[in-house]
Amino acid sequence: MIKNISKSDFFSKVYNVVSKVPFGKVTTYGAIANYLGSKKSARVVGWAMNASHSKENIPAHRVVNRIGLLSGKNHFFGNNLMRQLLENEGIEVKNDQVVNFKIIFWDPSLELQ
Repeated sequence: MIKNISKSDFFSKVYNVVSKVPFGKVTTYGAIANYLGSKKSARVVGWAMNASHSKENIPAHRVVNRIGLLSGKNHFFGNNLMRQLLENEGIEVKNDQVVNFKIIFWDPSLELQ
C-alpha cells in the first residue's frame, strides 16, 4: 500500500494523472497505481475515484478495472451515467465492459514520461 504519503496527497496525485487521460481513452486503477510507484494500491485509486465526484474536471468515468469493466459505475449519479459519459466520447460499451479495451487503453507509465 502507500508508504510515507498521506491519503490526501495520494488522492491528489491520482487526480493529476486522471485529468490527463485523453478524451476517448480509458485507463485502469492498477495502471495509475503502477505509474505512481505504488503498484499494489489499485484499490486506493478506486477510493480516490469514488471521492472525486465532488471535484471538478476529474474524468473518473475514464478509469475502469483491469479488463475494462465499469466496476465504478455504481458510484456515479444514476446507474448508466458512467456508460453514457464513455459513449459520448465514442467509446463502445457492451454489458458494462469497454469494447476494444486494449486498443483504447491509455497507460500513464508510457504516456507520461
